[in-house]
Amino acid sequence: MGEAALIVTLGQAWLLAGLGVALAFLLFGLDRIDPAARGAYGFRPLLLPGLVLLWPLVVWRWLDAATQTGRPPSLRRRHKRAHAVLWLILAGLLPLVLGTAVALRQHDLPAPASLRIDADTDEAEE
Repeated sequence: MGEAALIVTLGQAWLLAGLGVALAFLLFGLDRIDPAARGAYGFRPLLLPGLVLLWPLVVWRWLDAATQTGRPPSLRRRHKRAHAVLWLILAGLLPLVLGTAVALRQHDLPAPASLRIDADTDEAEE
């Protein structure tokens, strides 16, 4: 079996395992992870591609939720606050990085040398 065939086989195995995990998660696990998803069946097919590709993370999160009874509300508030601070930092940092990249780009690049396209055909005819 060549390397390409092996890669294709591994990709197919990954997708089949992901499809099995995704279907099981959508039918039995989503309600336990997100209580707001109870009875909301219209958006579940939209989750399918992401669940198929990221199935190891889904299994990890699903097992984590099965072993925990829930985080205390104070911890959830701290997580939300930390996420808000990180997003504000990223919102300020991204324009700064892009502005720096624009300011430091090279303006004085040498012009490419002129090249006759038909130069080879003239030599071939002679």
